Amino acid sequence: MQNVLNNLGMMIRPHFYELAMAIIATLLVIYGAEVNRMVKRQVAHWHFVFRTLVFIVVCAFGYGWLTVWFTPVLAGWLSLIPLHLLAVSTIGILFFLGFLAERKRQL
Repeated sequence: MQNVLNNLGMMIRPHFYELAMAIIATLLVIYGAEVNRMVKRQVAHWHFVFRTLVFIVVCAFGYGWLTVWFTPVLAGWLSLIPLHLLAVSTIGILFFLGFLAERKRQL
């Protein structure tokens, strides 16, 4: 069993960066609308031009910067997972993201 888990871990290991980006993108999809709603409440009384600029900064630059900056950090954290736990951890993370998305959809 240990050998199978190690082999699965070796197959996942070269894809840490892509896995980290998928996790971040999924979290942004799940919670991005809430962030936008929060920002919208904060700037609702501002002039249209300034509200638009804030949303450009938050959506284009904020989410983009977060993805570009945090993906290598998360990939580094994923690399700390022991090889024999990597496949199980990856599946667990993906199921947890699915759980969050489903829970969010039901609210």
